[in-house]
Amino acid sequence: MKKLIIGLILLPAMLLAQSGTIRMSTQTLQDKIRGGWAGQTIGVTFGGPMEFRYNGTIINAYQPIPWYDGYLKKTMLENPGLYDDLYMDLTFVEVFQKEGLQAPIESHAKAYANAGYALWHANQAGRYNILHGMMPPASGHWKNNPHADCIDYQIECDFAGLMSPGMPNVASKISDKIGHIMNYGDGYYGGVFLGACYTLAFVSNDIPYVINEALKTIPKQSKYYQCIADVVRWHKQYPTDWKRTWAALQAKWADDIGCPDGVFAPFNIDATVNSAYVVIGLLYGNGDFTKTMEITTRCGQDADCNPSSAGGILGTMLGYNKIPAYWKLGLKEAEDIDFKYTSTSLNDVYTIGYQHAIQNIKNNGGSVQGDQVIIPREAPVAVAFEQSFTDSYPVEKIVIGKNLVNEYSFDFEGNGFVVRGEMAKWASLDPFAFQVEVYVDGQLFEKVDLPVAFTTRRHEISWKYQLPSGKHQVRLKLLNPTEGQTCKLFDAIIYQEKAFTKTNQKYYRLGGY
Repeated sequence: MKKLIIGLILLPAMLLAQSGTIRMSTQTLQDKIRGGWAGQTIGVTFGGPMEFRYNGTIINAYQPIPWYDGYLKKTMLENPGLYDDLYMDLTFVEVFQKEGLQAPIESHAKAYANAGYALWHANQAGRYNILHGMMPPASGHWKNNPHADCIDYQIECDFAGLMSPGMPNVASKISDKIGHIMNYGDGYYGGVFLGACYTLAFVSNDIPYVINEALKTIPKQSKYYQCIADVVRWHKQYPTDWKRTWAALQAKWADDIGCPDGVFAPFNIDATVNSAYVVIGLLYGNGDFTKTMEITTRCGQDADCNPSSAGGILGTMLGYNKIPAYWKLGLKEAEDIDFKYTSTSLNDVYTIGYQHAIQNIKNNGGSVQGDQVIIPREAPVAVAFEQSFTDSYPVEKIVIGKNLVNEYSFDFEGNGFVVRGEMAKWASLDPFAFQVEVYVDGQLFEKVDLPVAFTTRRHEISWKYQLPSGKHQVRLKLLNPTEGQTCKLFDAIIYQEKAFTKTNQKYYRLGGY
């Protein structure tokens, strides 16, 4: 009976779509945009306490996750840094608001790179690149950004979908520009796919339909496509047991070869796996906001960003007014609070988001006729194929565990390396930067600045992929040792062009001299 009701709800929109346009009232459009922004905020607030506390494991049902009246406002005021899902989105929204929807990518890149908030992973690597003169798309490319496949644009793509109702390809065009500031390949696809889910949530209440149509924006040969397709298949195979799908996902897709923090570790911030958790939550939640929040969060790993994405998509589908009252407890009191690092509140972005959606619809062949919005129908089209870390497989971690005082060298056999370390101090604004020369096989590879200020730090000390396979030496030379400043070396991850097998098995080792 439930499927029949959903089908009846969808029928008018589907008939209009077949005729080339989709029609909805301006009131409905406003309600859905409000639902999308509110749903994100609810999701990230709910999942916040669980963020990366459960890596490679499900959060058990007996583990309570707090939610009570006033919790939203309390969290927004006392833990504003939690809301990177929102203030990152709003960075790009504010650029559009100031410069128009045709704002150049340079404006978005500079606004994000010079913002006051702390960043990690692909976002911070992209920021460092931009601050040192490397603009997008090079700033997000995997050869320049070891975190290219991380979740970053996935948590920031919401604005692209919310300003492109019913137009997945229009959202993809926005993502092609902004998503490549910090990501490439599967990391970029996370934002394209979830952005498309938002666009389709405006025009359909059928969650499997939205998932399958949105997946058409992703190239079939990509790992990302294959992973999400597997989740869809496992949902059909185990329609009432999300944990079986989670276990199958973990067994097949949990190996991260890119992110240096996730290699040889249970930590996984890869967009592919975390997008899959969003899809698990949406499919098994079956339109129920509570089930969707619970399941998505309890999948673990990035357990605040994932329910934020699921909550935003489902909030768009339901509309603000149909998000259950329980989940809007205290929301009214929080809607006028500007998100930190922005001059924009939820109430602001409800209005701005609607204005951008209307303008985007008009710019792409739609119109507003009285109280009706006419949206051009789009069949989803796959974006270009990209693959990160080709012929690059981690096979060894050399533990260093020393401070770089003068020089440090290590030998390895393979075709690439990443040196992890730390020089920055949390919340530091110190303008000092270490200067380090990196030599590969006796030749100067790069001379890098390593700021100790947290917002401008380099996420890794140095890296190089796709060297000729064979024996190599890396030497780090510190040019300006300074009392009171410490450049820590954690370890070096070694890559080879072939994946791990018993014949090339390596172990953690202490290396260097």
